[in-house]
Amino acid sequence: MAAKGGRKNLKRAVNDETLSLQPGQNIMQVVSLRGSNLIEIIDAKGDKALAIFPAKFQKSMWIKRGSFVVVDDSGREEAVESGRKVACVVLQVLFHEQVRVLQKSPEWPEIFKTVIVDTSNGKSEKSTQENEELESSEDDGMPPLEANTNRRPAELRSDTESDSEIEDS
Repeated sequence: MAAKGGRKNLKRAVNDETLSLQPGQNIMQVVSLRGSNLIEIIDAKGDKALAIFPAKFQKSMWIKRGSFVVVDDSGREEAVESGRKVACVVLQVLFHEQVRVLQKSPEWPEIFKTVIVDTSNGKSEKSTQENEELESSEDDGMPPLEANTNRRPAELRSDTESDSEIEDS
């Protein structure tokens, strides 16, 4: 990332495809968006943590579940020991081209090797892990859906009634 911060140099840093991770920086995947610039991320070990998405990225970069980000987690152990929930700060959002380049490098975590977010033809491919999960459980142990009480129940007509109404019209 560029040495200077702020929105002014943000686009210049995004266009730089060559990314070298500094000590204390890691590539992580977004698990969920919590609101108020907080995101839940998963690291290479499979541990989840909360990270803050700085205000300088607002209205210029968007992330969604499954996106990859570069995170400064140098103070992560201190944050966990002191009881703070936010343990990391997002430094950069990785775009598709950057992810493709990094997947071929040794810096890319093994846990993310099977994940492909988007392909060049616009279709998204699922990882082998997700396909196995979909095949193994159809309902994921969820209870059946209840009827929607906000709608009036549909009136059931017999076939003879509907036929006679059509002939009369």
